[in-house]
Amino acid sequence: MVKKIPTIQLGKQGITENFIETLKNYFKKNTNVKISVLKSHCRDKKELKKISDEIIEKIGKNYTAKEIGFTIALKKWRKSKRIR
Repeated sequence: MVKKIPTIQLGKQGITENFIETLKNYFKKNTNVKISVLKSHCRDKKELKKISDEIIEKIGKNYTAKEIGFTIALKKWRKSKRIR
């Protein structure tokens, strides 16, 4: 059975403390989480990259991010990595 990757939405309120806490709670049980960036928050690829970097900065060094369309795929590693 394939495990479903949980998805969290990033809307017009942006990256709040509550959003970061929710994201950290998702990573307690999962190694991968998707963030769906809604139209109300961002529709620019350069801005999406900045958002992705800001999320990584706030949650820690053991995570990597990859932008696919307007979805950010986050992965948790055991050791600190910074691969793009």
